[in-house]
Amino acid sequence: MDRKKLLKRAIYLIFFIFIVNFLANKFYWYSSIWYFDMIMHFLGGFWLGLVCFYLFSLKIFSQEFFHAAFKVSVFVLFIGLGWEIFELVFNNIVAQNPFNYLDASSDIFFDLSGGLCAILYIWKKQLK
Repeated sequence: MDRKKLLKRAIYLIFFIFIVNFLANKFYWYSSIWYFDMIMHFLGGFWLGLVCFYLFSLKIFSQEFFHAAFKVSVFVLFIGLGWEIFELVFNNIVAQNPFNYLDASSDIFFDLSGGLCAILYIWKKQLK
């Protein structure tokens, strides 16, 4: 896939995520729709996967597929874990809320699922 097209799609996706997140906070979707956080983490993982492909100019061909998939997965996992550490610190220090380990593991799972879908998306686009 062309880097310029990839960058445009990543920018469109992050604007979409920002708009949906703004609406979700305004209309309390995170608390009223129990699975909404999962959707947002999936979209965030997908976006991170696209950004990883853009930043590192990764190509997926038959010989490099697992190498590129590993790089993207580690990138998404690293950012996802960083976000969960931020939530842990924020919840314990600022909000005084107990940290939910099940929610954190679910968030990381959906981050990685989004990254995997980004890998499959780029792979499909490069086969054309």
